[in-house]
Amino acid sequence: MVLLILTAAVVTFMTRIGGYILIVKMTRIPPRVEAALNAVPAAVLTTLVAPAFFNGGWDIKAALFAALLVGLRFSSTFMLITGWVVVMAWRHFAGI
Repeated sequence: MVLLILTAAVVTFMTRIGGYILIVKMTRIPPRVEAALNAVPAAVLTTLVAPAFFNGGWDIKAALFAALLVGLRFSSTFMLITGWVVVMAWRHFAGI
């Protein structure tokens, strides 16, 4: 078991440091690589939000929708506060 954990740690470290080494060695980043790197934040956000939306209740769906609307106009701090307030208000008034 310890060998498995150590192997997983080494492989994880190598994948992280390998990407860094590849990027540092490049004199210029190819357009496809740059496009892929620019898409990473949206992909990570989708993997965090989609399960909550599809598995959560109506309070979560309402909070995500409200946060989306606020996020289109204001900073991420206001977006997070809006989502939190909607969930707390929904749960308080619906008695969840």
